Amino acid sequence: MRPGRVAVVDYGAGNLRSVQNALARLGCRHEVTADPDAVRRADTVVFPGVGEASSAMSVLVRTGLGEAIRGAYRAGRRLIGICLGCQVILERSEEGGTTCLGLLPGVVRRFAPSPGLKVPHMGWNTVRFAGHPALRGVPPDTSFYFVHSYYPVPADARVVAGTTEHGVEFASCIASGSLIAFQFHLEKSGPAGLALLGACLAWAG
Repeated sequence: MRPGRVAVVDYGAGNLRSVQNALARLGCRHEVTADPDAVRRADTVVFPGVGEASSAMSVLVRTGLGEAIRGAYRAGRRLIGICLGCQVILERSEEGGTTCLGLLPGVVRRFAPSPGLKVPHMGWNTVRFAGHPALRGVPPDTSFYFVHSYYPVPADARVVAGTTEHGVEFASCIASGSLIAFQFHLEKSGPAGLALLGACLAWAG
C-alpha cells in the first residue's frame, strides 16, 4: 500500500530535518506543515518529537494541530509517532503534569534515578518486537537510537508492540488500529530505522 498524502506535523520543536531526510531517502513525497487542515487531509500523519511535553501540548492546543491529530486517528488515518510523538498520544505526562492528546489510555513516567542508571536514556538499545503486521521482517532483537528521560506506560498491555530495558522494561513501540508509535528515533537509527519507517509507510494501517 502506498502512503498517499504524507503530512509531517510541524509544532515548532520536532526533529524535522532528520525525518525529512529519512522520508526523502525512502522516496516518499511529503509535506511539512503546521496547518491543521493539511493534517486532516493527509492519508498518513507523521508526528516526530523532541522537546518537552507541556511546551509541545501548548502549541498543539493553541494551533488546533492537536485536534487535527485526534481527528486523523478517529478517522482511521495512518499515524506514525516518534519519540515525544510516542508519549503525547497517551492521556497524561509526569513532565510538567501535562494533559496530552489522550488517543490511548495511559501515562508517561520519568525514569526513577538509581545508582548506575543514566537519565536521560541515550544511545543504542535493543527493542524486542511483538507480532505486529507493520513489524514483519524486523529481527526480534534489533538496536535503535534513544534519547529520552520519560517513557510511555499504556493502560492496556495489548497495545505494546515492542519493549526495551533501561532500569525498567518499558513500552518502546505502541500500536493500536492505524496508529504505531516508537519511543526511539527511527530517523537516527541507520539502515534498521530506515527500513522500519519504510515498513510503516507500506503498512495498510
